[in-house]
Amino acid sequence: MRTVRVGLGQINTTVGDITGNAERIREVLTEAREAGCHLVALPELAITGYPPEDLLLRRSFCEASREAVESLAHHTAGIIAVVGFVDWAQGNAYDAAAVFANGVLVDTYQKHRLPNYGVFDEERYFASGRRIPVYRTADFSFSVGICEDIWYPGAPLDEMALGGAELCVNINASPYSRGKASHRERMLATRAADNLIAIAYVNAMAGQDELVFDGASLAFDAEGQLISRGPQFEETLLVVEFDLDAVAQRRLHDPRRRVELRDREAALNFERVDIDGEGIPAPFERQPAANPVAPVLDEHAEIWAALVLGTRDYLAKTGFSDVLIGLSGGIDSSIVAAIAVDALGPEHVVGVSMPSRYSTEHSKADAFELAKNLGIRCLSIPIEPAHAAMLGMMADAFEGSDPGTAEENLQSRQRGNVMMTLSNKFLRSIVLTTGNKSEMACGYATLYGDMAGGFAVIKDVPKTLVFDLCRWRNTQGDRPVIPPQVITKPPSAELKPNQFDQDTLPPYEILDPIIQAYVEDDLTVAEITAMGFDEATVRRTVKMIDRNEYKRRQTPPGVKITPRAFGRDRRLPLAARLSE
Repeated sequence: MRTVRVGLGQINTTVGDITGNAERIREVLTEAREAGCHLVALPELAITGYPPEDLLLRRSFCEASREAVESLAHHTAGIIAVVGFVDWAQGNAYDAAAVFANGVLVDTYQKHRLPNYGVFDEERYFASGRRIPVYRTADFSFSVGICEDIWYPGAPLDEMALGGAELCVNINASPYSRGKASHRERMLATRAADNLIAIAYVNAMAGQDELVFDGASLAFDAEGQLISRGPQFEETLLVVEFDLDAVAQRRLHDPRRRVELRDREAALNFERVDIDGEGIPAPFERQPAANPVAPVLDEHAEIWAALVLGTRDYLAKTGFSDVLIGLSGGIDSSIVAAIAVDALGPEHVVGVSMPSRYSTEHSKADAFELAKNLGIRCLSIPIEPAHAAMLGMMADAFEGSDPGTAEENLQSRQRGNVMMTLSNKFLRSIVLTTGNKSEMACGYATLYGDMAGGFAVIKDVPKTLVFDLCRWRNTQGDRPVIPPQVITKPPSAELKPNQFDQDTLPPYEILDPIIQAYVEDDLTVAEITAMGFDEATVRRTVKMIDRNEYKRRQTPPGVKITPRAFGRDRRLPLAARLSE
């Protein structure tokens, strides 16, 4: 039986850290060789990290990427390696893969399909590749693709398969969003079966700014059957054994490939590249390896893991060691604190209780109970002296007007001032803001108040999901960490007596589906109303979303977990008049 053992190195890289990334790649090359792999693949742009964004406009950066990947050649002795990097050629940058064999840089594959939607801006930076190489060793043939190349049903994958490739090695930096993993698996299964080709799909595993890459590398046989899956949100070398005789047999039994090859032969554009396999042991000489299939996390565990990874990596990659969180005794600050502790450990998390004249005793008690449960330090800094002083300072300016939102927001801005002053004093501490997606959508937040901070952990988490995640987190471990009363009490900003969120916003179980329909699905008022929602409520919600874009532009970055997040995903003009 002809088999080939492939190592899929889903690793955590840092954008711009070419030296550090190259060192991590060398470690994986050694690990793969020791695991008896015939071929090893590293993710898309593994050398530079993904996405490098406007670093790609610096020619020196692109050239450094090329130099770094060339330096890996002598580390590939005894193995075939596919490594993602930025190629600089003929005055253009390319999203590329270096193909090594036994210490020699054999070829460079340049990505064909450049995504330019959602969080992707690849047309801004890269030229598109044109070559479709099929690599041939004495034992098997394979092709290389990069991320988007495999999302299309036609070229270049179909030409690779028709050119004789038995295995497609596809390297990726595919960002996480809720529900994407199952969609990705269905797509890859279809590509494998339609093209009668085995697929080795390696994905990055990292948090990078607002994006999270979830790993979960995959392997499929030529019938589209899943044969291996890597763990989500963990670095690993996934070792997979592919039966290439089974690929050949599958093609013998299916005439579609022969018919298509006959009909398209004159128009095919692939080229064969021979690889000298001398010094690389034949793949079938090794003992078979088990093909691990890691379980898929349930929905809430998956989202929690994404939030934890995104938070941990953002701090690690920006040089912060500790976080400050304003603890109100409410559910949003509670979930942010729990995520921070899971990401960093309790010794790196400090809560700050900042009661005002309107803070209830139960909220103050709930904040300290949460801190005790999490094992974190909690400071108490009452804001009443500053609040009273500010009201006094503004008295003449406010004379003749009734108290309202401006006076309420003074409290939030005093809290923001306290938090940023603490961060300024303790320079390796960053403030985590606690606003959720529902609040960000409707502008139910205070600029330079509760929106002040360095990282917004739950800015893409709708309020109803915040409740669900808190309930889920309380089922993990030997005891609940979020006080049950925090989850059951009505949400309140506590900026005036007897204030509740529902006085200003529709109930969250109604609000969140409307936000999803308008923000993520781009439905109109009429279409959302036709879903069964009250038209007046829909119009009110849409108006709040539209008029608060200027606030969202001033929020810190935060973890993207939905298919369409504010910021990188959804980009609307500030100065605009919308018909709805």
